[in-house]
Amino acid sequence: MADEKVLTMGADDAPDAIYDARKLGAPKMVLFGFQHMFAMFGATILVPALTGLSVSATLLFAGLGTLLFHVLAKGKVPAFLGSSFAFIAGYAAIAPAGEPELLPYACLGVACSGLLYFILAALFRVFGPTRVMRFFPPVVTGPIVIAIGLILASSAIANCETNWLVALIAIATIVICNIWGRGMVRIIPILLGVVVSYVAAALLGECDFTAVAEADWIGLPVLWDNTVFSLFGAGFDSGLAITAIITIMPIALATMIEHIGDMSAISFTCNRNYIVNPGLHRTLLGDGIATMLASLFGAPANTTYGENTGVLALTRVFDPRVVRLAACFAILFSFCPKFAAVIAVMPACVIGGVSLVLYGMISSVGIRNLVENHVDFMKSRNILITALILVLSIGIAYSAAGAIVFDFGGLAISFSGLAVGSVAGIVLNIILPGKDGDGIEPTHPGADDDEADRHYPLEGPAPYEDELARP
Repeated sequence: MADEKVLTMGADDAPDAIYDARKLGAPKMVLFGFQHMFAMFGATILVPALTGLSVSATLLFAGLGTLLFHVLAKGKVPAFLGSSFAFIAGYAAIAPAGEPELLPYACLGVACSGLLYFILAALFRVFGPTRVMRFFPPVVTGPIVIAIGLILASSAIANCETNWLVALIAIATIVICNIWGRGMVRIIPILLGVVVSYVAAALLGECDFTAVAEADWIGLPVLWDNTVFSLFGAGFDSGLAITAIITIMPIALATMIEHIGDMSAISFTCNRNYIVNPGLHRTLLGDGIATMLASLFGAPANTTYGENTGVLALTRVFDPRVVRLAACFAILFSFCPKFAAVIAVMPACVIGGVSLVLYGMISSVGIRNLVENHVDFMKSRNILITALILVLSIGIAYSAAGAIVFDFGGLAISFSGLAVGSVAGIVLNIILPGKDGDGIEPTHPGADDDEADRHYPLEGPAPYEDELARP
């Protein structure tokens, strides 16, 4: 403990990072907000496109869910909540063809899965991050974050394959702007990548704007028939409702672990320890409530978005106000069907090029997690844990089935590769001997949730044994 130094708020700000974007002026903040909005659009819109859910409702509750999350997280975490891919298998199990009459039952199952967030949040609140986070050290969360980016990579490549020229234009624009750009150009590479590649795609005839021309300018994003509330009437099928709940709820185990990985990634990206302050109990609660709210009104489950973490890493603008602006823009545009149509007709090659960079940034953050916490790969236990998390997560995701399916008396429940890999990593970390650390603690004994940011020493010996002690 003698080497410990208590740092005050802002004393260990990351180099060249911006934690308060207000000093840059309102116009630049607006551009930052648009950039975050466009970063999440590709994946967020893809989920309703694959499941049959409403695009406008998706935008509305992505924005509302993000704002709710920021309220519960004390406005400290620059995270955006978008559509979760993890639940796509659940929607497909209940409404395989996106049947409008079946989707509300799937949404009911997703809404119930949000209750599991409450349980885990309560555990963090009661036992504290020290005891709970000993199950999620960097040797577990780092490979999970790496796997998240690599699993998503296949969808980016598939989108790029529709037109590699446009995808390369998007990638080149992002790289050039981020490396050689100056001033504002260097700060908004993602937005510029979207705009430049979208224009190029339009010039190359990759865009069909018929749907845009036919769409109305103003419309309601939510229809009553798409909500869970519409189920409770004369035609309510209780058996199907129970099946949906039992089938879909286990998926939340993967998304909650993914949430912890995302919080670790954002913490390391921003040089702040959001796991302790505002605390995982707050961020998990925000994610869970946002998921329940979105599902009840016919929108996809929400999750903290890795795409926006990639934007943070590229731009070095870590002000949560910028993310809240993006949420407000998403809400505003959800009432404009024409704008939703503009996004919906964005060519896959544009989305692919941008996603290729962002998904790579996610995996890079996971690698940084391992490196900066000095995870010792001379130890066999650390090699085994990392190897099994990566192989199971990625291998199962890319297998023919895409998941491991268990049949419980005719009820088939599937577990994604990320869920299996994460559970395997957590169990191995518990049972294998030679663990370096077992928790995460605040900068000094007795610190509480309201202490300013709880930073950790960035040089010299770690003040605590836990590997997660220095984000």
